[in-house]
Amino acid sequence: MLLLPELFKETFADLGTSLEDEGVHLVKCNPNYNVHFHDGTNFKLSTDIAVMKEEVERFEGKDGFERYLGFLQESHRHYELSVIHVLKRNFYSLFSMVRPSFLRHLIALHPFESIYTRAAIYFRTERLRRVFTFASMYMGMSPFDAPGTYSLLQYTELAEGIWYPIGGFHKVIEALVNIGKRNGVDYMFNSPISGIQLSEDGKHATGVTFQDGRPSLTADLVICNADLTYAYNELLPSSGYAKSLQSRKASCSSISFYWALDKQFPELSAHNIFLAEDYQESFDSIFKEHLIPDQPSFYVNVPSRVDPSAAPEGCDSLVVLVPVGHLEDYGSNSHKGSKDCSGRTQDFNAMVATARDTILKTIEARLNINIGAHIVNEVINTPVTWKSTFNLDRGAILGLSHSFFNVLAFRPKTKHASIKDLYFVGASAHPGTGVPIVLAGAKLVTDEILSKLKMEPKRLDQGEQAVMEEEYRVMRKLGVPLKSHLDVQSQTAYSVWLQWWIPVFLMLVGVWVWGGIKAGLSMLS
Repeated sequence: MLLLPELFKETFADLGTSLEDEGVHLVKCNPNYNVHFHDGTNFKLSTDIAVMKEEVERFEGKDGFERYLGFLQESHRHYELSVIHVLKRNFYSLFSMVRPSFLRHLIALHPFESIYTRAAIYFRTERLRRVFTFASMYMGMSPFDAPGTYSLLQYTELAEGIWYPIGGFHKVIEALVNIGKRNGVDYMFNSPISGIQLSEDGKHATGVTFQDGRPSLTADLVICNADLTYAYNELLPSSGYAKSLQSRKASCSSISFYWALDKQFPELSAHNIFLAEDYQESFDSIFKEHLIPDQPSFYVNVPSRVDPSAAPEGCDSLVVLVPVGHLEDYGSNSHKGSKDCSGRTQDFNAMVATARDTILKTIEARLNINIGAHIVNEVINTPVTWKSTFNLDRGAILGLSHSFFNVLAFRPKTKHASIKDLYFVGASAHPGTGVPIVLAGAKLVTDEILSKLKMEPKRLDQGEQAVMEEEYRVMRKLGVPLKSHLDVQSQTAYSVWLQWWIPVFLMLVGVWVWGGIKAGLSMLS
């Protein structure tokens, strides 16, 4: 899925092009999700306000929709303030957190309350509290622990929609690679590195060394997009800070299934969420006990539902993501398993088999379909493969956690504190995890480097300039006038206020003057 589409558009606009010009075709998924509960009930999430009105009122009555709009207003505020003051700003030190432009909005961001606590203010049923909080899984956090600020995830889905690039998400990556090639970038694929090369005094990054022994690649500066904990511990000299990263709170891992089916199942939409009956207990198992929950909440994506090229005709392709606790330690492949398994385990075949069986039985019980009999091919990722294939610390698929003391100035910086010319971008660096968020981090790093080189960064305020230029380009092409007096923004709220208060003020002045005149006349008489 592709969220926060404006950040993608802004990235391509910064590169002097657009998603469309690079052949990336986005289609909107409708509905956003079908959420399936243990009792057979389902809830449809959509950007269609009429659909949401019907769905919310189905469980919370007529007043429920008004409360939903209140939730949407708050999450909109979280989104807009976060884009301006967090995603597009660097936090070099604790002093960055006390700048007035950020501090005055801190309370409005609700960082000291959980997403679930904030949702409970607006929704009276447990069912809808779950519907509007499960997305914290995308940050690798429990909704009972994730700061309330992250309701912005629900907002972007409900207001901007969930999108899918035809041909798969890799089409976006291919487009970025092609842009780089046109601009003279030389890519060295299948070239794993053994370390980041430093100057003799260890104060400057000067290049990288390769695992296969080929000559080192020298560079004026190094941007590292490997997992940050791995980079500090494996690619740089040992340090106390590197060791401290190993003990920081990490996000969850997952057991992920990629299934090819010889049959289509229309009962599944493009995006499906199956929520555990024991909702909080399931999250506690993952994030507090680092176990595989007995009743997992899980996500099922069917890309072939919106992209015919994702599966042969008459067939389906499925991606199933089951959040589980991460590996126990940085250097081990041990996992705590489930509550039924005592002590550490490395028997991932048994864990995968149990997870597969649970998923298939849950889908069959809730939708009355038998998927297992139609799986013709399967690929699996586990906490160990996430670690070994992608060098992810403890197999945590979303990097470091996003608890309060792991974000803003507390999160690892985009620039190394003591080694010059070394920069970091990725899920564990500021501003955080998720492809669009990492793109925002990449722009922060780019601006930082351009500033160091005394080159003027291309300044765009929240992408507004880029979007405006694209709109103007289309409007000029279609011969549409670029500006009309109808498009000029005015302060309606203030004008309405003045419309009422100026006459009231004049009336009060008139009463006061008339009172003075009467008093004067009475004295004369």
